[in-house]
Amino acid sequence: MLPPRLYGERSHMNDSRVPSSSATPIPFIDLQAQRRRLGDRIDGAIARVLEHGRFILGPEVAELERRLAAFCGVREAVSCANGTDALQLALMARGIGPGDAVLVPSFTFTATAEVVALVGATPIFVDIAEPSFNLDPLRVAETVAWARREGMKPAAIIAVDLFGQPADYAALEELAAAEGLFLLADGAQSFGAERGGRRVGAMGHMTTTSFFPAKPLGCYGDGGAVFTDDEETATVLRSLRTHGEGAHRYDNVRIGLNARLDTLQAAILIEKLEVFPEEIEARQGVARRYEDGLADLVVTPRLDEGVVSVWAQYTILLDDRDRVAAELAAAGIPTAIYYPKPLHRQAAYRRFPVPPAGLPVSERLAGRVLSLPMHAYLDPETQDRIIGAVRAAVTAGRRS
Repeated sequence: MLPPRLYGERSHMNDSRVPSSSATPIPFIDLQAQRRRLGDRIDGAIARVLEHGRFILGPEVAELERRLAAFCGVREAVSCANGTDALQLALMARGIGPGDAVLVPSFTFTATAEVVALVGATPIFVDIAEPSFNLDPLRVAETVAWARREGMKPAAIIAVDLFGQPADYAALEELAAAEGLFLLADGAQSFGAERGGRRVGAMGHMTTTSFFPAKPLGCYGDGGAVFTDDEETATVLRSLRTHGEGAHRYDNVRIGLNARLDTLQAAILIEKLEVFPEEIEARQGVARRYEDGLADLVVTPRLDEGVVSVWAQYTILLDDRDRVAAELAAAGIPTAIYYPKPLHRQAAYRRFPVPPAGLPVSERLAGRVLSLPMHAYLDPETQDRIIGAVRAAVTAGRRS
């Protein structure tokens, strides 16, 4: 069992109370269950890399990129060192920089706004839609108009597919086309999901993802990728991820990053990708079981029509979230808060623009969200224990 801190890239774990000896803790994400299934195959893949010794951009990297592109239905997948680098590479390839403004959600992990600031552009925070936790296209349109009136230069939108459900890309793509904006899909939590018959990877002008271990498709370290249908863009991305190289490693034609995916992680991901469709289906069953067991007591997730979520997290809404989380922790049930404070309230981002109407949905949901254990190998017995503990905690609060 891995300690909760390994799962916390985008969460605030509720582990302040020590469970009683009778309440055996369960993992928030059980990576070892997948390891038991794939261990021999992954060990073999690692051994092959150790044997050929091409640890950087070895043959498995190109093979993984080919398979990822085919999985998503796009021409090009460009792997990189992590999901944050993927976002930055996409912005750099598009030429986003000083003088540009990029619309981003505030209810997300810091990387979304961080990369905008790192390339010298200005993040503008936009509110989300409560049923989906994703960017509200109406608020995006209003914010673009407001930003232009204020003398800013909107150049791009980054839509984050929170908790595994793709954003409303039909509306966002229409808006981006009308306003001349670059639309970047942040699929760090939604890789493998679908909307309107399209898989994540084929959304917007480019899509990025993360292979952090706790993601639906995760490696054994950091990793990421950028997806595009444009071969020229893919060439630029591959240059940027390797110090802006041109014809060879000592021919630098642009300012780039050191953002390559190492070969060992590619080999691991190839094996995991083989069973990924089965794991996506298993996640649907876990989500349905939560819905059946909890929908009468708490606000459970709602999917838009035509969406297949990958359920990176299963997030419920509670008015007394902190009390329920503490009671679950005492019962050995881990939870996570994605996210306890919107970015526009964080010290690092308070100087960046917020539209006059504010971000009321983001602020309200930050105090109500609670994510429950979710992974493809969550067995019914363990899930029933989680559901029973949630029901007991919620019901106790209503009696008091």
